[in-house]
Amino acid sequence: MEVSVTLWVLTVVGLAALIGADFFIGRKPHDVSIKEAGIWTAVWIALAGLFGLGLFIFGGGQPSGEFFAGFITEKSLSVDNLFVFILIMAKFAVPSQYQQRVLLIGVLIALLLRTIFIAAGAAIIANFSWVFYIFGAFLIYTAWKLIQEARAEEDDEEWDENKLLKAAERRFGVADRYHGTKLWIEENGKRVMTPMLVVMLAIGTTDVLFALDSIPAIFGLTQDPYIVFTANAFALMGLRQLYFLLGGLLRKLVHLSYGLSVILGFIGVKLVLHALHESGVHVPEISIPVSLGVICSVLIVTTITSLRASKKQAEAEAANARSGDAKDSIEA
Repeated sequence: MEVSVTLWVLTVVGLAALIGADFFIGRKPHDVSIKEAGIWTAVWIALAGLFGLGLFIFGGGQPSGEFFAGFITEKSLSVDNLFVFILIMAKFAVPSQYQQRVLLIGVLIALLLRTIFIAAGAAIIANFSWVFYIFGAFLIYTAWKLIQEARAEEDDEEWDENKLLKAAERRFGVADRYHGTKLWIEENGKRVMTPMLVVMLAIGTTDVLFALDSIPAIFGLTQDPYIVFTANAFALMGLRQLYFLLGGLLRKLVHLSYGLSVILGFIGVKLVLHALHESGVHVPEISIPVSLGVICSVLIVTTITSLRASKKQAEAEAANARSGDAKDSIEA
């Protein structure tokens, strides 16, 4: 898909305007209700749908299909980010009324860092087609690691700060409490960071780790930098509202890692087949409609099985609690 400089500029300006409107509407610190989160989640999904429809009208079915496949993949992978975001919020004891501001700035930092990743990835792919082998192998390896972690059933409730964040804290110092939405304050004659700035940086820089698999994944669906960028942008910008909407539901998605591993493994195989095809080997390539169908099917099945498993676990725990109470009554 040929994208002019003008279209790139208009797209960036349009996205910036949407982000500005989002920031203006939610500029006052407050607790985000389920209703508010639901409305804004629906708005961002609708905007993504309209953008994909525009691609279909002006660019055809191929770029539109690639955008929707990329958007759904990035959205599903970003849900996994939310588990880590919850741990970060808990570690820094972020007041509930400030969490939306933290997520907004944190996601913006993540989007900027991902843009750099996308530009680098596009440049590498344009000059070295063999990189698809590396991307494919990495995604298959990541899929296997996800399965191993899911089977281990390790409930890791700890989050460790990355080295960059630790270095910033040592260099500038951190205040001992929150000061509203301020990012910097004067303390004992020295300018120091507030916990608000630290947690924003934590959210943004931690996303880089997730980008290591999500960026190769979307390049497995499309090599168009414009579609890669916009799919990532729409997936990330609705992440803040999704955080508040899902809430406790995240803990019920017990099979999410299995679903994501299947998706990453599938895209990894798709990348390897594409690399072989580019090398002149006659192998079948997986089309975008097939990719979109597999991704959606896996997510639907994963969600259904997760909710069923969570329900059965809750019923078993309730039954055990009742039997325990009955035993205590008899002993008494």
